[in-house]
Amino acid sequence: MSHRVNILEHELVPQHILLSEEEASKILKRMGISRRQLPWILASDPVAKAIGAKPGDVVMVIRKSPTAGVSVALRYVIRG
Repeated sequence: MSHRVNILEHELVPQHILLSEEEASKILKRMGISRRQLPWILASDPVAKAIGAKPGDVVMVIRKSPTAGVSVALRYVIRG
């Protein structure tokens, strides 16, 4: 019997949010950077695939942090 696991619900996988074009542009403009300056995530990454991220998209990653409480990072989706 095969069990499918939803990786988005796993306790070790932080929350990933696919940003709309408008949201991404607004945040990047506020930060004064371009998409290509963000750390990358491959479109073939299991979480990127699960949320439907395509090359050129921006993903927000929200992690629980023992020191900061919550840590927010952005990732630029690239081919691969």
